[in-house]
Amino acid sequence: MTTVSGRDIGGLAAQADALRRLHRGPGPLILPNAWNVASARMVVEAGFPVVATSSGAISATLGYEDNDSMPVDEAFGAVARIRRSVSVPVTADVEAGYQLSPEVLVERLLGAGAVGCNLEDTDHHDGASLVDVGEQVERLRSVRNAATEAGVDIVLNARVDALRLDGDRHELFEEAVRRARHYHQAGADCVFPIRLTDDELIGEFVRRVDGPVNIVAPGAPPLARLAELGVARISYAGFLMNHAYGAHNTTLTEIAAEAAAIT
Repeated sequence: MTTVSGRDIGGLAAQADALRRLHRGPGPLILPNAWNVASARMVVEAGFPVVATSSGAISATLGYEDNDSMPVDEAFGAVARIRRSVSVPVTADVEAGYQLSPEVLVERLLGAGAVGCNLEDTDHHDGASLVDVGEQVERLRSVRNAATEAGVDIVLNARVDALRLDGDRHELFEEAVRRARHYHQAGADCVFPIRLTDDELIGEFVRRVDGPVNIVAPGAPPLARLAELGVARISYAGFLMNHAYGAHNTTLTEIAAEAAAIT
């Protein structure tokens, strides 16, 4: 039995295949993102077949910014703890890959037990501009090749960040479509245009990209409508963490007010 960092490669490969199939229907893969063991277990207990992490939520709970700056050991340590706590496939949001080489990135993913990942095309280390599309294509292709060499065809979700920029919205949409097509051709299993929330534009994006597309649910049309539009994967980013901590903050405020009343 081949292993990487104590992991069963055959088992990981089977989970990667299962995760990939879930992107092909019949309905969309729904991913309420987790950020720690407790939230991951709740996702599974609610009946969802996959746990997806949120880098924004994980970085916030660990005290870091969500800008590809988390220490690598802490980032993958969080993923590994989640994976140890659940039996379903885990896909990890690894931001832009923490400046790791494709081979090391794949090794760290598999070592943590993840069988999929998000990779974004923002260059956080050079003014937060977009990475040149050719460079990102080569990175995605290299990650795909490294995973194949390791024996696990991880599920690559290529995040497209064009729409987070300021500028003409039509031009940015066209750039997002262009990048998404290139990323699929480079071996990405799914593309993930953040901040795409308009019903008509989502439908157009799905049609023109001609491959699985991930949309963030908060701010977008309802789940049933996203399914009608052909969206393959629907995630929640840091929404659940923000909701949970919002409720926590409300309760703290109530406790503080009650405590103040007796002093």
